[in-house]
Amino acid sequence: MSIRILLADDHEIVRQGLRSLLEKEPDIEVVGEAEDGRKALGLVRQLLPDIVVMDVSMPNLNGADATRHIVREFPKVRVIGLSIHSRRAFVADMLKAGASGYVLKECPVDELVEAIRIVAAGDKYLSPKVAGVVVSDYVKHLSGSTESPLETLTAREREVLQLVSEGKNTKQIALELHVSTKAIEANRRKIMEKLHVHSIAELVKIAILGGLTSLEV
Repeated sequence: MSIRILLADDHEIVRQGLRSLLEKEPDIEVVGEAEDGRKALGLVRQLLPDIVVMDVSMPNLNGADATRHIVREFPKVRVIGLSIHSRRAFVADMLKAGASGYVLKECPVDELVEAIRIVAAGDKYLSPKVAGVVVSDYVKHLSGSTESPLETLTAREREVLQLVSEGKNTKQIALELHVSTKAIEANRRKIMEKLHVHSIAELVKIAILGGLTSLEV
């Protein structure tokens, strides 16, 4: 029985390349593609894949927050983060969100295939280059290091912060999230209170440093 894969990446050429490579494997079937986290969540609801190969940095809804929604709604669907980033913030955010694996885009396709098979079997997989990051983060946790400021935010506040950091205005964010502009304004005020900042520029800096979004999006 094939492992059913959903690909989520905001670059079409990357999705096409991954599809072409993965479909050469006899036990892997690519059942869908999404260009951002919100569309990925919608396709998971429709297609119920076994695994989502999830780009970490995507517009509208990033990979970590999409992963949080997916693992909460569909505990049997597993997520593998796929990213150019090996920084602690990005790796830790994906793993805390519930991802079962994290693979760097620079890796050979054989490594991604191995990760897919390992995760499909119920185990975890980390690229060797990010494994050290995870160990370091665990040691810091044991030593009582303070948590990231972003961990004080709710899931909705994280979504709003990402969209603000991507340059969307209040009306655009309200339309994207299907809520009123007043609700978005209230979210933004609360975010600024929690993060102790007073400008959009400061919010954008925190979002980038925290791995919520990136300059490459």
